[in-house]
Amino acid sequence: MKNAIILCSGGLDSVVTAYYVKNRLNYDNLIILFFNYSQKSILKEREFSKKCAKDLNARFIEIDLKWLGKISNSLVNKLGKVKKISKNSLKNTKKESENFYVPFRNTIFISYAIALAESIFFKEKMKYNIFLGFKNEGKESFPDTTIKYVNEVNRLSKIATAGFKILTPLIKKDKEDIIILGNKLGVDFRKTYSCYIGKRFHCGTCLACKLRQAGFYWANISDPTKYKNQ
Repeated sequence: MKNAIILCSGGLDSVVTAYYVKNRLNYDNLIILFFNYSQKSILKEREFSKKCAKDLNARFIEIDLKWLGKISNSLVNKLGKVKKISKNSLKNTKKESENFYVPFRNTIFISYAIALAESIFFKEKMKYNIFLGFKNEGKESFPDTTIKYVNEVNRLSKIATAGFKILTPLIKKDKEDIIILGNKLGVDFRKTYSCYIGKRFHCGTCLACKLRQAGFYWANISDPTKYKNQ
């Protein structure tokens, strides 16, 4: 039996990763791991992460990390003016993306995932690989989303644990490539949520929404998402 812990936000990238792990890599036993760090869109993220778990016959686990939201200055957590992004602005998004950076988030998430994997291993002698939905961010990537970062985290895991692997099968793919893959895998994109700030609907104007829209455009696939503003 192949076992996987998949870090999932209910977003397009992580949901497609989950489907890929289940249907292409043929993992039998899945855990969908969701984090509550007081993000504005938590209700929709939780809803679609749970739906992903249900659709893939996976176990859903939620980790309480509200303290991370308290120390974060990110617009993901805090009130503040969110810039309305135009299509032309997507050529250079590094400055805007910094407004949504949550301190050390990926490493914290991975640490919890490894702790969970190690706990299960000690109790049940079952070894889990850990999957993340990192994608190609190009020159604008944060240091904790790169291939180099993943390699270093794996090196640490090998030294400090029983060698649980952190895998990012989509890390070289662009958003449109992930949408095309998800379409082939039968992902219902209506059951994914990408917006940084919308509590009930995709706002349609934040950076995450615009990147989502651009992905569907370049993939030449109809975008089924309901946006508050187009």
